[in-house]
Amino acid sequence: MRCLIAALALCTLIAAPVRAEGVLVFAAASLKTALDAIAPGFEEETGYNVTVSYAASSVLARQIQVGAPADLFISANEEWMDVLQSEDLIDTASRVDLLSNGLVLIGTPSSETAEIGAGFDLLSQLDGGYLALALVDAVPAGIYGKAALQGLGMWNEVQYQIAQTDNVRAALALVATGAAPLGIVYRSDAIAEDRVGVIGTIPPEHYPTIVYPAALTRTANPDAQAFLTYLQGETAQAEFLRQGFTLPDG
Repeated sequence: MRCLIAALALCTLIAAPVRAEGVLVFAAASLKTALDAIAPGFEEETGYNVTVSYAASSVLARQIQVGAPADLFISANEEWMDVLQSEDLIDTASRVDLLSNGLVLIGTPSSETAEIGAGFDLLSQLDGGYLALALVDAVPAGIYGKAALQGLGMWNEVQYQIAQTDNVRAALALVATGAAPLGIVYRSDAIAEDRVGVIGTIPPEHYPTIVYPAALTRTANPDAQAFLTYLQGETAQAEFLRQGFTLPDG
């Protein structure tokens, strides 16, 4: 009898499915709407659990530096991924350029559209208000935004009229709630928020190419590779495109 019970117990252990530990993703704040839409499909398809922590790429990179247990990091620029790579905190072989994006000037939904160029009077458009922008010296959206303003020759006149925020979604919220009349955010952010309107697209030649690299960390759960692969598949990429992102090859 004891032998029979032991044999049955062994068979049960062999037949029982292995439960995934789950995948913890650290992702740039601008990815929230898209990843929130994509992750459930992956979970349903694979049975794996995905948890995503959103913040500025700079904040997430620093958390990984001090030992945060992320499995997958998706940054909104290459520089913060380069920092982690230089410290051997990511699996370099897994690193891929996942997405690209563009910058837009936003206002209220009723704002008139305009061509953003050398003749655009941004200071006049602000009318004494502030331009919402992510931190210009640390957060990718802010770094790109500052570069764009410099490239357009507008930085010197508006630099003291900028309301800097911890991440690009916070800058988006300032405009959406009316706390700031204008803001510079990613194209995908503007699409995600009905309470703002796009005044104009900032010409991409005025700022560095926006690249979202993704990579597994050195301590990644093996299941994280499956999610990274899924993000490069047709279903996920179709959702990214719908949300206003582009693919690195165009």
